[in-house]
Amino acid sequence: MTRSPAPPAPEKHIAESTVRRLSLYLRVLEQAAARGQQTLSSDALAEDGGTTSAQVRKDLSFFGSFGKRGRGYDVAELVSQISDILGLGREWKVYIVGAGKIGAALVSYRGFSQRGFRVLGVYDNNPQIVGRMIDGVGVRSMSQLEHDAAREMPDIAVITVPAEHAQTVAELVVSAGIRAIMNFAPAPIHVPSTVTVKSVNMALELEGLAYALVHRDANAS
Repeated sequence: MTRSPAPPAPEKHIAESTVRRLSLYLRVLEQAAARGQQTLSSDALAEDGGTTSAQVRKDLSFFGSFGKRGRGYDVAELVSQISDILGLGREWKVYIVGAGKIGAALVSYRGFSQRGFRVLGVYDNNPQIVGRMIDGVGVRSMSQLEHDAAREMPDIAVITVPAEHAQTVAELVVSAGIRAIMNFAPAPIHVPSTVTVKSVNMALELEGLAYALVHRDANAS
């Protein structure tokens, strides 16, 4: 199975937290561009990105030299450069495995296509769902996944199945040659080191918010 080469990586290892901040900076810059701003200072970028100007400069320095002292960053140029760094200058093919409520919501999420992520198909093992259309994307049988992947060469699989099925689905995805997984299932999955996994656990995120609320109220009293 032949796949498109990945964008070149920087020489240094880049922390996941840095990559997340780059995504935040990109959104801030795009909002500035929509307002007609041509330049943006590191202070303004930091304030809207929820960090410090020193952190902004450090994050960007991993990838080159950006901006000019006293003038700030050229908004359009930095949007283009960060987009390239994040690999958004090409189309990424996506399979969603699990056509339940989360899977269906993700199919309809417009942010995917805006960032170059194209959902090719949704997979499920429920015969009452297979064959239906979700926002223009067909629901396919799980038995087709490996065959379809050999033909369409997807880059990413998004797993949205119940916890007890997550590992089995992950193994099927890996067997199909897909090397990047976003896991929405509320369970860890184990894959070879050649496969990149990002897990989204909404319960953990809500628990973090609950903790913050409790301790904020406690500190305020």
